[in-house]
Amino acid sequence: MPTRTESPSLLLADPEATETLGRQLAAASGADGLVIYLYGDLGAGKTSLARAWLSALGAGDRIKSPTYSLIEPYTLDDGRPAWHLDLYRIADPGELEWLGLDALADPRAVILIEWPQRGAGALPAADLSLHLEHADTARRLRMEPSSARGERLIESLTF
Repeated sequence: MPTRTESPSLLLADPEATETLGRQLAAASGADGLVIYLYGDLGAGKTSLARAWLSALGAGDRIKSPTYSLIEPYTLDDGRPAWHLDLYRIADPGELEWLGLDALADPRAVILIEWPQRGAGALPAADLSLHLEHADTARRLRMEPSSARGERLIESLTF
């Protein structure tokens, strides 16, 4: 279980805590669309958090990593679209044109984007940025809202 260190920052003791947080974020996100930016070094837990979040929203049990495909689409239990992007392999935001990112403009969509800095200027604006970093054997997560939806999500979390 994550423990609050200083708001809005959390210490995630192990991979299970990261997955628990992903499920809690999903439960707190409600039925609104949401754009989440996931920052962090390799191995910081971005994909684990995204998988748990999408699975909790009903995207299925098999959430593939978009490391090579760059984007994976899903349909959630409530019929909303969801996308998981991993832009690690992108060298220039112009490379994103062929991905059909215009579909990400759906206001009902849940969009989780790893390495968003590599798509700067070509992505929808974030509602919430999650910054994961290594902290010895644990992970530290800092939450940075950038919209009213992001602020509501953080306020509705309970630990």
